[in-house]
Amino acid sequence: MKNRKYTLAAATSTLIIGGLLLAGCSSPAADTATTTATTSSSISSFTTGAVATEVLAANANSTTVNDDEWTTDGAVTITLSGTTASADGDGVALTGSTVTISAAGTYVVTGQFDGQVVVDTDQEGVVALILYGAEISSSTSAAIAVLNAEDVAVSLSGTNVLTSTGDDDEANAALFSDADMTISGDGSLTVNSSLNDGITSQDDLMVLSGNISVTAGDDGLRGKDSLTIAGGSVTVDAGGDALKSDDETDDTRGFILISGGTLDLVAGDDGMQAQTDLVITGGETMLTATDDGLKSEVNLVVAGGTTAVESSYEGVESYYITIEGGALDVHASDDGINATSGTSTTTDVGGIEEADDGAWVTVSGGETTVEAEGDGIDSNGSALFTGGTVTVFGSSSDREGALDTNGSLVVDGGTVLAVGTTGMAVSPDASSAQGWFSAALDQTYGAGESVQVLDDSGALIMEFSSAKTFQSVVLSDASLVAGSTYTVTVGDQTAGTVVEGVAAAGGMGGGPARP
Repeated sequence: MKNRKYTLAAATSTLIIGGLLLAGCSSPAADTATTTATTSSSISSFTTGAVATEVLAANANSTTVNDDEWTTDGAVTITLSGTTASADGDGVALTGSTVTISAAGTYVVTGQFDGQVVVDTDQEGVVALILYGAEISSSTSAAIAVLNAEDVAVSLSGTNVLTSTGDDDEANAALFSDADMTISGDGSLTVNSSLNDGITSQDDLMVLSGNISVTAGDDGLRGKDSLTIAGGSVTVDAGGDALKSDDETDDTRGFILISGGTLDLVAGDDGMQAQTDLVITGGETMLTATDDGLKSEVNLVVAGGTTAVESSYEGVESYYITIEGGALDVHASDDGINATSGTSTTTDVGGIEEADDGAWVTVSGGETTVEAEGDGIDSNGSALFTGGTVTVFGSSSDREGALDTNGSLVVDGGTVLAVGTTGMAVSPDASSAQGWFSAALDQTYGAGESVQVLDDSGALIMEFSSAKTFQSVVLSDASLVAGSTYTVTVGDQTAGTVVEGVAAAGGMGGGPARP
């Protein structure tokens, strides 16, 4: 057995100057993982979420069984046939319609079986199951149930199918393991679980490779201690959460890491749901969810890869949300990105008393696009932008804003474009180091309009096509000059003229206008 930690190869964001701090806490109100970021604005420091390397380093190691940790030498072949089976070596017994593996080693499982394959051994060492054209169906419990083992490797070869139509409260998945489990190989695995989870490990669940397709009545893939997808192709259609990690007893567990692979997820609940932290450093993910797209209770970090939340209630939700790289595209029927905690304090913002619960949205890199029917980016605490490109199309309703914070909204770098309505339009704080403007246009314009931002010489600063009805444009970009005048045109007609650093009349500026 070897414990290996997956870590992010990219360098830690330059805005972070704090050391390694605790990340992963089941109660955000407790002493939660934070990092201090010093900026050039008049607000000298912020308590923000940790970056990917810090979050991963603070969590427990994930157990991985690599292919070089077991061998096919001396492998026992288990041949399945209807309701019976045979083996050409020791460590295997058939009782009724149950095949039991009682020793560590490598086992090649092939053929069709109406019954269950059980792993139950107290021997040290890896139990490697090579699924080689195996089709196993159980009407009472898991098709494969690992009840006791040190570590389990499932290697896929050829086409394999696991089906469970039973309702077992303990072995509650078609592929179930009470031990750490790693899935690899160049074959395919189709999992059908009509009532329970598709694939579950009560410890760490690791996917290194393989073509995996899961249809589940409850959760798709679940690793209680942790769930890592580092490669392969994973397709999930789940009645519950598509991906889940839910250890509530250990602050360093209950996390999800996506570092590679291709994921296509459909969820009746959340797309990804982590009890502590959710970190994305690579891979290509496309998901649709009935509830939240990406959700964690403490840290949610996007540092790489391509992630598309094609539909959701709230697209991204956590206490601390950090975007430091990659591409993130979010569509939501409520808030697009929502940083929130269960605790709050109060602060007086613009004469309106609002809850500030200490949550944070921090963006230092990457390309983020949000289209939401509620708030586009909503922090019940504060938000800090120091890099990357952020484009937000907020609600068409005056009750919601493209940007919304209960605390500070500071832009010290990158490009932030927020398009929405005027009623709840929020401007960056006056302390922001980077220039910005907030334009309330002369009328409401529809979706599909061509919009340009011009400086006082008529030079083009930015252009975009509106995704929905709008009347407000908030822009912060390095090209904006303090005190300069800018014109917003819609369809080649002037729609508004604004001065950099001055909040639009009727809007909700994050702070007083600069002189």
